[in-house]
Amino acid sequence: MNNSKEDLIREIESARLVLNKSIDEGQEYEEIYQNSVRLDVLIEKYIMAGY
Repeated sequence: MNNSKEDLIREIESARLVLNKSIDEGQEYEEIYQNSVRLDVLIEKYIMAGY
């Protein structure tokens, strides 16, 4: 996986959409939590890369 700035931004946007959808659809807590963690990891990668 290439972690260019643009790639990370796309991944973050996609993960955010997945998280929002899981919340809107009332999915199980564990599913929502995992989606949130995935988004957090991507945001952390973005921050650590210094973008």
